Amino acid sequence: MTTSAPFVGTAQRRIDGRAKVTGSAPYAGEFDVSGLLQGVAVSGAIARGTIRAIDIAAAEAVPGVIRVFTHENRPQEDWFTSEFKDMVAPDGTPFRPLRDARILYSGQPIALVVAEDFETATYAASLVEVRYAVEPHQTDVTAVTDQAFDPKDGEGDIVRGSAENELAKAHARIDQRYRIAIEHHNPMEPHATTVSYEGPQTLTVYDKTQGARNSYDVVVNVFGLPEDKVQVLSPYVGGAFGSGLRPQYQLFLAVMAALALERSVRVTLTRDQMFTLGFRADTLQRVALGADPEGRLTSVIHDALANTSSYEDFTETVVDWSGLLYRCADVRLAHRLARIDTVTPMDMRAPGGATGMYALETAMDELAYEVGIDPLELRLRNYADRDQNEDKPFSSKELKACYRQGAERFGWSKRSAAPRSMREGRDLIGYGMATGCWEAMMFPTSARAALRPDGTLEVGTATADIGTGTYTILTQIAADVLGLPMDQVAVKIGDSRLPKAFVEGGSATAASAGSAIAQACETLKEKLVQAARGLDGSPLANVGSEQVIFSGGSIRRAADPSEAVSLEAIAEASDGEIAVEIDFAPDESPYSGYAHSAVFAEVRVDAEIGVPRLTRIVSAVAAGRIINPKTARSQIMGGVVFGLGQALHEEAVIDHALGRFMTHHLADYHVPAHADVHDIDVLFVEEHDELNPLGVKGVGEIGVAGTAAAIGNAIFHATGVRVRELPITVDKIIAGMPSDR
Repeated sequence: MTTSAPFVGTAQRRIDGRAKVTGSAPYAGEFDVSGLLQGVAVSGAIARGTIRAIDIAAAEAVPGVIRVFTHENRPQEDWFTSEFKDMVAPDGTPFRPLRDARILYSGQPIALVVAEDFETATYAASLVEVRYAVEPHQTDVTAVTDQAFDPKDGEGDIVRGSAENELAKAHARIDQRYRIAIEHHNPMEPHATTVSYEGPQTLTVYDKTQGARNSYDVVVNVFGLPEDKVQVLSPYVGGAFGSGLRPQYQLFLAVMAALALERSVRVTLTRDQMFTLGFRADTLQRVALGADPEGRLTSVIHDALANTSSYEDFTETVVDWSGLLYRCADVRLAHRLARIDTVTPMDMRAPGGATGMYALETAMDELAYEVGIDPLELRLRNYADRDQNEDKPFSSKELKACYRQGAERFGWSKRSAAPRSMREGRDLIGYGMATGCWEAMMFPTSARAALRPDGTLEVGTATADIGTGTYTILTQIAADVLGLPMDQVAVKIGDSRLPKAFVEGGSATAASAGSAIAQACETLKEKLVQAARGLDGSPLANVGSEQVIFSGGSIRRAADPSEAVSLEAIAEASDGEIAVEIDFAPDESPYSGYAHSAVFAEVRVDAEIGVPRLTRIVSAVAAGRIINPKTARSQIMGGVVFGLGQALHEEAVIDHALGRFMTHHLADYHVPAHADVHDIDVLFVEEHDELNPLGVKGVGEIGVAGTAAAIGNAIFHATGVRVRELPITVDKIIAGMPSDR
C-alpha cells in the first residue's frame, strides 16, 4: 500500500500561527474560568536557614484576601510523604513547597496569598513579615571544588588509553580552563497554572509545561487524586527552553489552594520569580589537547565540575562530546558535582552540549593556532567516522558536507590566518568556526488516529508544542500517510488524556511523536481498506492492501486510480469514527545517532572601545530528513540567537554575600535584542538516515551547539584576545588588547 507524499519536506506555514498572532491562543495564565481566585507566592529572602516566625495577620486583614497559606497552616494531608518525583527528576529529594520551616535557597516560596484578584493578592503578599534564623550559606561553586563528588550514575566518566601520558609527550599542547556564566531560561510566557475546581477531587488544570502527562502524574500522585478526575491541558506554550520539563512550584501551590478552598485558583509567577527556578549549571571546565606536528590529536582530556543543589544531584552530559567529535585513541573524560545553596539547576536548550562544546571547540581553535593549521583543516584531519565512546558506527554523518558547504557559503577561503590582520576603518574583522553536535534521541510514545464522521482525520498524542512547530509537522506527517490535504487533519496535543508521550525536549519530539503518529495512521489505513472493501458496490472489493494508494482524500486502485472510494464515503457508512491507538517504541539500534553542524561566524570589534558585534553567521546543519524547512529554519535561527546570547550577553550574577541572584529581571539580565541580530544564514545539508521511520534527527538543539564557540573564536581572530569565560564583554576584550590599539 502506497501513499502520495506532497507535504513532508516542504515549507508550510504554522498551523497555530494565526491563533497566536491574533491572540486567540490561550496560555496557562489566560484560560477563562468562572469564580477564579488569584494566588501570589511570597519569596524567601535568605539562602539558607529556617523561618523562626511568619506573621500573616496584616495580609489576611486586606479586604478581598481569602487565605494565606504557610508551612504552619497548610492542609495537613499526607502529600509530603509522597514521592513527588516527576519524569525527569534527578537523584535526590525534590523540593516540596511549604513543607516546613527550612530554607534551601534564596527566593524559595514560603507563603501563598490567595485573593479575589491579582492586585489584591500582590499587595497582601508584600505585607507578610518573616523572621529567619540565618545559617551560613555557599553559592560560589569555585569555593567548594574540594568537596566535589561523582554523580551516582557515573555520567561522563570515560577512559580510553593513557591521555595524561600522551599529553605530556605531545608535540603541541593546549591545557586551559573555561567557564560559562549561569544562564536563565526566560521564556516569554511566565510559568503559570490555572486550576478549575469542578467538584470534590475533580480538577481541570491548565499548566505551563513541556509535558502535560508529567504534570498530571505529579498532581495525581502527590495529592492522591483519582486518575479519572484530573485532566491537565497545555495546548499552547510561550517558550520554555527546558524550564517546563519539570513541574514548577506554582503547579503545586495552585492545586493545593484549589483543593483546600474548593475554588478555582490561578498562580502566576512574576518575572522576578522566574529567576527562582532552575538555570544552566555553573560549570568549571578543563580541556587539555595534545597533537602531533600535523595536528592529529594524541590526547583529549576534558574535566567538568558543575554545581547542584543541596537536595538533588543534577547532572548533564558535558564532557562526552569530547570523546566522540574527533578521532583520538587516548581520552579521559570526567564529570563531578559540588553542592551549593541554590535551586536545583535544570536542562536548558542543548543541555550539557552548549556547555561542553564551547570549551572543546574553543580549545580546538587554540590548538589550530598552536600548530599553525587552519581551524577548519584541523577538524578535518581529526574527523571521526565512528562513535568512539560507544564503539558504534554512526547511523549517518554528513559533517564533512557541512564543513564544505558552510565554508563555501560563508567565504572562509577569504580569511587571512593571522589574528588582527583583517580591518576596515575602526573595525577589526574576525572569522571563526566551530563544530556542533547533538544526540538524535527517541522515546516511547503512544498515539491515536481516527477518521471522523465528517471524513476528516484526527490524530493525537500527549506531547507539546513549545513554539517548535509540532502542530505543523504532525499535520504534515498525518496528511501524507492518509493522502489528505492538511486542512482536513486535526492534531490534538497538550492533553493528559491523550495517549502517553514523554516530555517535549531534547530534539526528540519529531522522531518520537512523529513516528508514533505515522505508525498510528498506517495502522488506521489497514482498517480503512477493510471498510472500503465492505461497501456495497465497492470498486475495491477484491483489492488487497498492497494494491491501493491513498491520495486526494480517497483510497484508489494503484493500477487504475479512477477506481476509488472516498474516505468521506467510508466515514458516512461507518457507525461513528474509525479509530486506532498504538504504542511506538524505538528499536534497539546498532548505530549511534547524532545531528551535526558547522558554524561560521563573522564579528566586528571596535578597535578603540572593544565593542563586539556579530555581523554574519552561517549554520550548516545535517539533521536527517527535514520535515518542514520553514519551521526548521526558524528553530536553527532561534538556536543561533540563543548561542549569541550565551557568547556576548547573558550573565546571571549572584551576590555571594546574600546568596541571591541580583540580575532578576530583563533590565539587568541581558538577552539579545533585534539590534544584536544581523545576518543568519541557515543551510540544511542533505542527509539520509534510517534511525527512525521518518529519518529525522531533530533541530531544536543543534542551532545552539557550537555557536558560542564560533563567535568567541572569531573575536580572537579579530583582536588576538582569547576570552575563556562567557559572556565576552567589552571589559574582557579591552583588558587583553594591546596598548597601542
